[in-house]
Amino acid sequence: MTRRILIRATGAARPGQLAGLGRALAASGARLLDINQSVTFGMLSLEALVGLDHEADLEAALSAAGDELGLDVQAIQVAAEDYQRWSSQASQPRLILSLLAPHLPAGILAEVGALTAEHGLTVELIHRLSGREPLDGGVPGERDAIQGACVECWLRGEEVDLDALREKALALGAMHGVDIAIQEDSIWRRHRRLVCFDMDSTLIKAEVIDELARRHGVYDEVAEVTERAMRGELDFQQSFRERMAKLAGLDESVLAEIAESLPLMDGVERLMAQLKRLGYRTAILSGGFTYFARHLQEKLGFDEIHANELVIENGKVTGEVREPILDADRKAELLREIAAREGLAMEQTIAVGDGANDLKMLAAAGLGIAFRAKPLVRVQARHSISTLGLDAVLYLIGYRQGDLEESVS
Repeated sequence: MTRRILIRATGAARPGQLAGLGRALAASGARLLDINQSVTFGMLSLEALVGLDHEADLEAALSAAGDELGLDVQAIQVAAEDYQRWSSQASQPRLILSLLAPHLPAGILAEVGALTAEHGLTVELIHRLSGREPLDGGVPGERDAIQGACVECWLRGEEVDLDALREKALALGAMHGVDIAIQEDSIWRRHRRLVCFDMDSTLIKAEVIDELARRHGVYDEVAEVTERAMRGELDFQQSFRERMAKLAGLDESVLAEIAESLPLMDGVERLMAQLKRLGYRTAILSGGFTYFARHLQEKLGFDEIHANELVIENGKVTGEVREPILDADRKAELLREIAAREGLAMEQTIAVGDGANDLKMLAAAGLGIAFRAKPLVRVQARHSISTLGLDAVLYLIGYRQGDLEESVS
């Protein structure tokens, strides 16, 4: 009858320890069923589950190996029912919970542990994706380093109410100043290939139409139309046309001045550099204007842009845009069209935006991320990032800081 034995080895790490333990297991005729090893500040922790189909004094062999290797080695018999429970848990769907913040407070671990336990989830693995914090307690200074911290937890459980879990995680994160993103693990997570972005307040720290209105002296009038739309008195297309009409007569030279001074969102240059290195196709899907999207395309290297085309005659903005107007429905439609054209499954797509008119696009994407969005948008989106820059998107698709540094070198 097969015995299943859990081996635990701890001690100061040094070369040759894995080889020594492996030889002791091989000499006893053990079969390797599972293994995990980590080294933190020079201390090794190794766990291995082995099967033994015949009588052998494995414990004595491991004890002798431990003495030689400077390790404390334990051999623990695993009951059949415990092994069956462990095996069944391994077949349950896995969730990925990501914690993101400039600095992670230790108390969040207790809160997350209580939340996952409440939903019957087992924390299978916790590891860090972000780089090491400098000794001075600041943020990494490397040009290509993502700022802030990210820890990833692997969870398993049965029949999880994912919507309820996300709702509680959102509230918990807001209390602690931490973004908590929860996604289902799948083969697609590290195989996304298309990223589509909103522009205003996502790629840039501005709403271009507001900047145009300020320069034209009609900001208050445009803001009043925006407020009516937020109250539900106008739909997006109606409010967009009304706001555009108030820009009639604006000199084209103002567009160039604003385009040159657009403030880029934190982390956008690092994100785009990495996405290009990693082979992603990138697109801007914006309810703003092609004039400014084209400027960002030239500056940051987007593969394609889709936005509203201003009508300019005799060097003046006419107050009209060419049809069709790019609204929420059109954003989602374009996302699907680009994916189909590129031969990609929708699970391979990512969408990032901040506004209510991005929600349909976020819902259609395999990974939809509300970025520094208003509370209503964060609640309705499946994932959100509010505490870090745009480059934190890389953490949600599973990249470690070390992976990205290797791609730079």
